[in-house]
Amino acid sequence: MKIVIVGTGYVGLVTGTCLAEVGIDVVCVDVDKKKIDNLKNGILPIYEPGLDKLVHRNYDKGRLQFSTNLGEAIKDAEAAFIAVGTPPGEDGSADLQYVLAVAREIGENMNSYGVIITKSTVPVGTAAKVKKEIQDALDRRGLSLDYDVASNPEFLKEGAAVNDFMKPDRIVVGVESDRAKKVMEKLYHPFTLNGHPVIFMDVPSAEMTKYAANSMLATKISFMNDIANLCEIMGADVNMVRKGIGSDPRIGNKFIYPGIGYGGSCFPKDVKALAKTARENGHVMRILEAVEAVNDDQKSVLFNKVMKRFKGDLKGKHFAVWGLSFKPNTDDMREAPSVVIIDKLLEQGATVSAYDPVAMEEAHRDLGDRITYAKDEYEAVKGADALLVVTEWSEFRVPDFEEIKADLKAPIVFDGRNIFEIQRMAELGFEYYCIGVKS
Repeated sequence: MKIVIVGTGYVGLVTGTCLAEVGIDVVCVDVDKKKIDNLKNGILPIYEPGLDKLVHRNYDKGRLQFSTNLGEAIKDAEAAFIAVGTPPGEDGSADLQYVLAVAREIGENMNSYGVIITKSTVPVGTAAKVKKEIQDALDRRGLSLDYDVASNPEFLKEGAAVNDFMKPDRIVVGVESDRAKKVMEKLYHPFTLNGHPVIFMDVPSAEMTKYAANSMLATKISFMNDIANLCEIMGADVNMVRKGIGSDPRIGNKFIYPGIGYGGSCFPKDVKALAKTARENGHVMRILEAVEAVNDDQKSVLFNKVMKRFKGDLKGKHFAVWGLSFKPNTDDMREAPSVVIIDKLLEQGATVSAYDPVAMEEAHRDLGDRITYAKDEYEAVKGADALLVVTEWSEFRVPDFEEIKADLKAPIVFDGRNIFEIQRMAELGFEYYCIGVKS
């Protein structure tokens, strides 16, 4: 089976590589020649644990190829995945220009039946627009050709994407014909052998499922952060509250950890896009709009604690920041709370030294030379007035607290991810501020 993946970003590269791993012939296409040349030389554009080994193995075996020529790649392909970016516009809506441009190019070059699959996260109704672009291109060629458009949203967690793809909770596929369904069944047959369910539905429902799933998870996060803020006011401990509600199987213990807001490429964009789609259709998603507002405010909570502790005067103060990526095990800086926090510290006249295990290069694109980048977590704290824990990387969980105390001007820690124990920090002599517990 031959398939084409258009886009070698996070979704496209993971999808193409994992499908090649189960024996499918995959051509990953991208307009960025430098990116394609790098991939041919084993240099990946993203950090994702375990992905590099799979790319190298399948490229060496010839099952995974990289190209800038979509016209050549699409010939005789049974299926083509559109996995290009859908960045949010100024009004929050998903920008479909890249998706539709790919659809147009596919229509200009396809020469046999195939299933065109939207893998990018797209609003309900996008498949119809993709179909129109393809059909218009075929009409301009004077060519009558059968094809189908399908939706196959991804549910990958950054930092665990390879495992998520190879051992999925579910595979959601929206199709509009039995012929398309048979192609998708063939494509995902290696996964159904291991008992992973493929859920077939109509195309609009598949498009909506992706947005609904991410919006529900974002809602859990914002709800718990709102509860955490109330806990601080009322003198309750959000860590105890989390355990109390998480034991209820109707709620569960995932995505209810308090913190400093969600970021990344999915939740912020998808919440905005779904809320915008609703408004365009005369419906207000009141819960989702509140979710977004809570999250925006939550990214300033740690900074506000710093301001309160230092009585509103940060001029001349120096702060250490542990963690820059929006979550561990990724170098993704999109919508990262660290950027909001650091910007606010700098605006108040403070200086910052930061360390992240993998996101330093990406962070430099956002923050430039306005901060210092430390070689490790201990270099970051030297001479700092306080330490801010922003991303919960595993290597930060059991640090050398004595070295931290010796390097800080004063033993002050602001923990935005609640990775340390309050009692333990007090015993060690730290002034400790976390989320959802009254200081």
